[in-house]
Amino acid sequence: MDCVDGTEDVKPEFVATDPAHLPPLPEVLHGGLAALGVTQRLANPWLWDAITTAILRQVVRADQARKLYHAWCSAYGTTVEGSQGPLAVAPAPDVILGLSDEEFAAVGAKFHRTALLAAAEEYQRARRDWECLDAGALATGLTRIPRIGPWTAAAAAADYTGDFSVYPHDDLAVRTWAAKIAPDYPWPGKRDKAFGPLWTGWAGDDRTALHTLTIATLTWGAHAR
Repeated sequence: MDCVDGTEDVKPEFVATDPAHLPPLPEVLHGGLAALGVTQRLANPWLWDAITTAILRQVVRADQARKLYHAWCSAYGTTVEGSQGPLAVAPAPDVILGLSDEEFAAVGAKFHRTALLAAAEEYQRARRDWECLDAGALATGLTRIPRIGPWTAAAAAADYTGDFSVYPHDDLAVRTWAAKIAPDYPWPGKRDKAFGPLWTGWAGDDRTALHTLTIATLTWGAHAR
């Protein structure tokens, strides 16, 4: 891997997840996650991209968010030639601050405009402090940005740090894949707020167990298709 702008050669970190660290779970859920074996996830090396990705996931479905992210990067980001063909990375904060309202609307990001602009301004001011924080403190810090709520902040912090103990555990993706792994388990309904406490309760105060449970479930879902 090479740095896109050619300045520094800092390699991203891979965060390994071992099913041995799963908390006590219903047997079928534990079995499905343990079958993954040890997995590794590439932590996002650029905090700004993690923030951008989380903002573009607001309100829309996952498949829509993916299309929006690619359109956003292709239109205003930096395109480089990779071994698998051309790749586009997210536009930098200063680029975003120079976009017109029409340019946001052109790629379908009109709804996200105010959050992206506020985040770009705050990122330029505070990024050096943010990059030194652990996942929990980073998630708290990001909520100070207008239009960035706890869900968006936690998703960005988990993506950047690789620590999914702070991920929004009642997220639709976590619920969906958990239900597919263990379809016969009596999961709370979609509008039932009991899912989050149930999920975190299995891990108790063990953050490693909570991280393992959450990222393993998302990993299972990423490969389910």
